[in-house]
Amino acid sequence: MTERVPCRNEGCKAMILPATALKTGGTCMPCQQEKARRERQAYIGQHRRYVDLYEGINDPVEILKIKHGPRTYDPLIQYTPYPLNKEQLYVSLSEQETERMESYALELLLEGDEERGQDILESLVCFSNKKVESCLPELVRRELFTAGILYKDAPSEIRDQLLERVETDPDNRNHLLLALAWIGDERVVEQFNTWRLTSPHWAKELYVLPERYTHEAGWELTEAGERRNLFHEHIYAIERIPGVLNRSRDTEDPAQFLMVSSRHCPWCGGRLTALLNLETAHPSIIEMELAGERLKLESCVNCSCYGIMYMDLDVQGEPRFSVHNEKPDYLEDIAPEEDGDEFLSAGRELFCSVQPRNGYHAVQWTLDPAVSQIGGHPTWVQDAEYPPCPCCSRPMRFVAQLDRAQLEDYGEGIYYMFICAKDRITATTYQQS
Repeated sequence: MTERVPCRNEGCKAMILPATALKTGGTCMPCQQEKARRERQAYIGQHRRYVDLYEGINDPVEILKIKHGPRTYDPLIQYTPYPLNKEQLYVSLSEQETERMESYALELLLEGDEERGQDILESLVCFSNKKVESCLPELVRRELFTAGILYKDAPSEIRDQLLERVETDPDNRNHLLLALAWIGDERVVEQFNTWRLTSPHWAKELYVLPERYTHEAGWELTEAGERRNLFHEHIYAIERIPGVLNRSRDTEDPAQFLMVSSRHCPWCGGRLTALLNLETAHPSIIEMELAGERLKLESCVNCSCYGIMYMDLDVQGEPRFSVHNEKPDYLEDIAPEEDGDEFLSAGRELFCSVQPRNGYHAVQWTLDPAVSQIGGHPTWVQDAEYPPCPCCSRPMRFVAQLDRAQLEDYGEGIYYMFICAKDRITATTYQQS
């Protein structure tokens, strides 16, 4: 057996072959690699240069073009970040500036840069609530149907093309149905109702019934075959300002967040939490004409991560654990301390905006929007999941959502809150990537 020698580095106990010692100067390979890493880091630190791609540029369109542009990684270059993110820039665009961004997206599509072109168009639709009609013919020509929201409010010519194509294009049928749901005009509603009454021959190839695709666009077919939206048309953003305490818990402001209840979860024994305590006169729910002065959306932040949790509301709007809840078998081993309640302290730093933004602002979570909100279209991480009311079986209406990543370090997932005003029942669900 070949004799080994100790590594020369102080504190290293490795024994190495003489041939290795001769090659490295007496150190083991891990120590040699660490030495090389430190030398490289020192070189980078001495020679790194700072580059401001936005220096002297004030046009938000040109700034966005840079942000969307490709960037090759170079360890010797440190890019100076722009003070505003994409979301903030898109929200600030004028109508003329959104037109310029749409034209730029079309240029990218024509050049074959489909990924960047679609990313810009999705940002325009969500953050600026813009119709991107000039790009739709090119999207159809390239068979780009995966981002269905791009077809929201599409003109009749595009709608008719998709209605014709959905019957003959099995490869794209799933995405075509989603695009049609986002168009959602009278003709589309009529067609989805026809498919509900007379199932098309290709329905057996789908994972869900054709009419269920409408949920992805935030609406459902009523029994009368009409469109019923499942969310309020405007979003009221929930913003967190660290270090600034919201006095709403003491002054009865319109919205209060993450308030620990005196009630306990019958499943895990943990305290229930009012994720949202909202004034019934708030613009997002006033049309429901709810009883009582406030709507309390209570849930168990532990157990609701594993399934739908319902709460019954009494005549004064006070919640209680619903008799309709069914405990999953796998919850036997769930204990409240496993998740903890550190994030609850963030509730006092949450504020509800007074000015609304468009209802589709946070649809695409892949665009990294500010997710926590009251009203608007939900930010589904997975498929759309409007829980059925256990009394009337209709999809419950979306009320609000809270992004756990906004509430604590390393937090993830979104809590979604719903209500059936007719049956006075609320529900909470949860999704994460």
